[in-house]
Amino acid sequence: MDILVVGGGGREHAIIWSLSKSPGAGKIYCAPGNAGIATLAECVPIGVFEFDRLTAFAKEKEVGLVVIGPDDPLAAGIVDAFEAQGIPVFGPRKNAAEIEGSKTFMKDLLHKYNIPTAAYEKFSDYEAALSYLRVQELPIVIKADGLAAGKGVTVAYSQEEAQQALSDIMVSKVFGEAGAQVVIEEFLAGQEMSILAFVDGETVRPMAAAQDHKPIFDGDKGPNTGGMGTYSPLPHIADAIILEAVKTIIEPTAKAMVAEGRPFSGVLFAGLMISPDGKPKTIEFNARFGDPETQVVLPRLKSDLLEIFLAVVEGRLADIDIVWSEEAAVCVVLASEGYPGPYPKGVPITGLDDSQGGLIFHAGTARGADNSWVTNGGRVLGVVGIGTSIAEAREAAYASANGISFPGKQYRSDIAMKALV
Repeated sequence: MDILVVGGGGREHAIIWSLSKSPGAGKIYCAPGNAGIATLAECVPIGVFEFDRLTAFAKEKEVGLVVIGPDDPLAAGIVDAFEAQGIPVFGPRKNAAEIEGSKTFMKDLLHKYNIPTAAYEKFSDYEAALSYLRVQELPIVIKADGLAAGKGVTVAYSQEEAQQALSDIMVSKVFGEAGAQVVIEEFLAGQEMSILAFVDGETVRPMAAAQDHKPIFDGDKGPNTGGMGTYSPLPHIADAIILEAVKTIIEPTAKAMVAEGRPFSGVLFAGLMISPDGKPKTIEFNARFGDPETQVVLPRLKSDLLEIFLAVVEGRLADIDIVWSEEAAVCVVLASEGYPGPYPKGVPITGLDDSQGGLIFHAGTARGADNSWVTNGGRVLGVVGIGTSIAEAREAAYASANGISFPGKQYRSDIAMKALV
């Protein structure tokens, strides 16, 4: 079966890498892809919002399955566009993808169905939001309502910082229309955890749990990014807590979406906080594979990813078994100088051909004039180490990361340390 994957980052590289191992996979296309993905798939120069061109390409090539990677086209209705053409597609429809596309919708849904989450208020008026903010306890969390590439959230520890974040979102409109509304919510302390789940209506099949590192600097300092590294499994979080999160948050949310007439099909990704008393609460939901969570979850998948995708699309997820490896995986993201702010492109990369056996997922790379590797994004590479323990996988990841160089390279040196203390 020929496959089209839509997207062009590290997540899509990991998905294609996993799909390429399936006996049922034929030719794999990726639109638009990147230079690293081009080593596994045929990249086609079609943008993720060019729905007409994408559907026409899929029909022309007679692909048997389309897989949607990024959040923006999902929120814009790309799945609906493929379904209208009778093309099998993995991902949620527009009305279901709103669980990520609007934090207001997500919070209201959780509140309506009594699903654990932080207390919150929503605002579309700046002055009203500012008045509310001034009387709240600190720290406080300010979120742009819409999609902001993982950067629309500020945890403010002072009133000055909180008010600046609110002004940036609602007055300066640094996130455009994504900031037309804001959610101001209670700060939750504890351990963060990500659980991605394959979902087919009310059927939920959780993947291996992972933990992301959002801030740019060691010790969770600095502004939020799209993610600077991940690891899986989470040996410091009890299996009972993970099971409770599935039973009290993810499964009820899938049922709530069905009850709302928005049945979810695809990957439902719960960002959770485990409080000091061991109770999970919802921070956010995403409507697709996470990045860079995918880079540590899929290497631990022993089952056939293509078979899982087809089971979801065909409504028979409940009928298949999904098996996970006991091995650990750690991903270290190598980012460009200046990220998550402005960054240069076209910076030469060396050492990619001598990565000491680590898995390398390309997020922002291109080929230079002499066919050499160059940077082409903020997050450039996800370097993954595999081992029998988190410590072993972490050592492997950093050994590979340290062998790759480009001017201005930045990365966190403390990925997965929370699992070792």
